[in-house]
Amino acid sequence: MTGPRSAVVVNPAKVTDLDQFRSSVRSTLTKAGWPEPAWYETTPEDTGRGQAKKAVAEGAELVFACGGDGTVTAVVTALTGTGVALAVLPAGTGNLLAANLGLGTDPAAGLQVALEGGRRRIDVGVIGDQCFVVMAGMGFDAMMLQDTSERAKKHIGWPAYLLGAAKHLLDRPMRVRIRLDGGAPMPRRAQTVIVGNVGRLQGGVRLLKRAVPDDGKFNVAIVSPNNLVHWAWLIAGVASRRERIPRMETYTASRVEIYSNHAQPRQLDGDLIASGKAMKISLRHKALLLCVPQPDADPDLAYDAQAVARRATSR
Repeated sequence: MTGPRSAVVVNPAKVTDLDQFRSSVRSTLTKAGWPEPAWYETTPEDTGRGQAKKAVAEGAELVFACGGDGTVTAVVTALTGTGVALAVLPAGTGNLLAANLGLGTDPAAGLQVALEGGRRRIDVGVIGDQCFVVMAGMGFDAMMLQDTSERAKKHIGWPAYLLGAAKHLLDRPMRVRIRLDGGAPMPRRAQTVIVGNVGRLQGGVRLLKRAVPDDGKFNVAIVSPNNLVHWAWLIAGVASRRERIPRMETYTASRVEIYSNHAQPRQLDGDLIASGKAMKISLRHKALLLCVPQPDADPDLAYDAQAVARRATSR
């Protein structure tokens, strides 16, 4: 066996047939000459962080994270700074990192990416003792997640988030102060503030076109529509990939502080965290080793992902 020692951190609630999934992963890795992976299941009390730490302590050189956004975020937090590679095996209806890797919802494509050997060190955002690699947000985007039912996500997939979003299009904007890299506070009335390391939302929509995952900078978007016309302008601007999008300011920074006069919903990589009045975000440069489609130096993490999926299907 010549492959790396690997481990699978899996959320059993997100996998329809766990035994079949184990068998499929084991068979694929064995055919590629990799040793039998170690298996760790998440629990409601520990969504993957403790399991990933244990896998590293027991000698794993690569950890597969299989689950939704919460599972992946927990494993990211455990692996940051360790040099142990992360591979994403998407499961469930929402997985922002998988979307940015172009993996869809097919675990086989995630396995293929790991086997083909594309590796990239990417930046990691840090809030307290939690990490993220796609984007963090305060306000509308977190409210959308909060008001999207699990039942709707199960039946219609990522478009269910549009239903959650519709409930908040006419909400009053937040009063926030934003500081970038220790600069002067910028007062704003915003629907949401998004701090992104890469640019795609669910459904492949690219919100932050200039985001590069290893440039040592976040892309910060301040989104401020006040009515349905403003929302229409903003959506049209994003959809048409305009250079400047109406009702959205963009900046770059490696340290971001957001303060609100009221507690606001907050999210990391599509997973809700506790509401709060502030988000203080720092960056760890190239702190996570991520399995990505080849070529691993392309600015877009999803480069040639469709070809990877085809090769996975032909196995």
